[in-house]
Amino acid sequence: MRTTVTLDPDVERALRERMAREHVSFKRALNDAVRDSARDRGDIGTPFHTPVFDLGQPTTDLTKANSIAAGLDDEDIAKHLRA
Repeated sequence: MRTTVTLDPDVERALRERMAREHVSFKRALNDAVRDSARDRGDIGTPFHTPVFDLGQPTTDLTKANSIAAGLDDEDIAKHLRA
């Protein structure tokens, strides 16, 4: 899987040190670090279940939710600029 992550400076430093120490690529160092962390916590293979609740029929048409949210953001920005 490809994804983009933002690493804190100390995490990047630790990964770079691991790369140098083990003579591996950044990808390998990152994957190994994640595996080691998950293994230490015992979470590998443990399924996570999110409870699901029936909220009934929506009371608002959400087909244009993104444009509504953008409008609210614009209003908030304008309010802060006026202040």
